[in-house]
Amino acid sequence: MPTLGNPQKTIEIIQKYEFAFQKKFGQNFLIDPHVLDKIIAAAGVAKDDCVLEIGPGIGTMTQYLAESARHVVAVEIDSNLIPILNETLSDYNNVTVIHGDILKVDVNQIIEQYNEGRPIKVVANLPYYITTPIIMGLFENKVPIDNITVMVQKEVADRMQVGPGSKDYGALSLAVQYYAEPYIVANVPPNCFMPRPGVGSAVIRLTRHKTSPVEVKEPELMFRLIRASFNQRRKTLQNGLNNSQEVNYSKEQIIEAIESLGLSPSVRGETLTLEQFAALSNAFTSLKNR
Repeated sequence: MPTLGNPQKTIEIIQKYEFAFQKKFGQNFLIDPHVLDKIIAAAGVAKDDCVLEIGPGIGTMTQYLAESARHVVAVEIDSNLIPILNETLSDYNNVTVIHGDILKVDVNQIIEQYNEGRPIKVVANLPYYITTPIIMGLFENKVPIDNITVMVQKEVADRMQVGPGSKDYGALSLAVQYYAEPYIVANVPPNCFMPRPGVGSAVIRLTRHKTSPVEVKEPELMFRLIRASFNQRRKTLQNGLNNSQEVNYSKEQIIEAIESLGLSPSVRGETLTLEQFAALSNAFTSLKNR
């Protein structure tokens, strides 16, 4: 049974190793067993699963994962936590701890080694400042993933799941929804962590699409259009694309592409759906190939 997951045990381990929280790593350890159970259940971790945990901390969630999964690979960047993990995970022979930066580790190689290249499940309590690079890196590098269940800042979770018309809607919303179906599992208040963060958190599950929700000939072009559209939110779509360094089309071509969708060039980018951005991208591809 997991021995961690409550404030007393967490304090005991921290004091034993004289561990100092480092702000640069965004370290906030979970101390609520109910939240830990929700994360495991949301990820759907089963006995034949291989799980990649990013940022295991002192091993609290790792213990819960090890109880449910066939194998857990935990990647931890802070060298000061490695001896702690060696102790807290000593009873689990199905856990591998890797000291490294998840943005530099070859995740595909890990999956090949520990799961024969089959899709894995990713679970993490992510530092807020690096949430987007980690999640998008996993998707964009075509890592075989079933789902990603992560604790993130509530504001970020909201941005991932909203649609057009919301102030939270933006490039992250579209990028996440292109690759996966987002679902907010639970909101988590600051008192569930040690130390307490200054903002609320949420657990969000991103279930990878089996097939893409849109047909787009050049996904990279679509994401350039999306970034250009949201970089200057108050501008019209036409002006946003026209002023962007990432979009190399003439004003006339931009107007033609937008109007081919039955839209006015004065429409704002934040009102377009993922399907409309895909159609816009395909329109630009057709112009280029003409």
